[in-house]
Amino acid sequence: MTRNNGTKTGRDASGRFTKGNPGRPRGARHRATQSALALLDGEAERLTRRAVELAFEGDSAALRLCLERIAPPMEDGPVVFDLPPMQSVSDVSQAAGAVLDAVALGDLTPSEGVKIMALVETFRRTLETTELEARVTALEGNTHDA
Repeated sequence: MTRNNGTKTGRDASGRFTKGNPGRPRGARHRATQSALALLDGEAERLTRRAVELAFEGDSAALRLCLERIAPPMEDGPVVFDLPPMQSVSDVSQAAGAVLDAVALGDLTPSEGVKIMALVETFRRTLETTELEARVTALEGNTHDA
């Protein structure tokens, strides 16, 4: 498809992108980013030194910047608490109860509890699917014998 001025748009007659339209190449940077990088080229050491100086002078933003580079905020860490084993779908309610108890006691944060409950739910669905598959296989085995 072409525009009124004759340039190709990479779209078909219905307006969808056609196959093979690469768009912006992977890793390509915006012109403003390229300009900023060109201005900063060779100044990284000097800028870093200045940020450290400002941090020591009490500039809280500079201090935060420096500390985030030294020790970035932890995204996720291991969570330790007792979770009963889940061997069947019927065990899931005990596991969910253990998560709720741990949150109520303060052993887990509410957001940790939500994440663990999502894992428990995913595992429940996996167990349920496995049990259903076993039932279907057993039923199919019985029908082939008849």
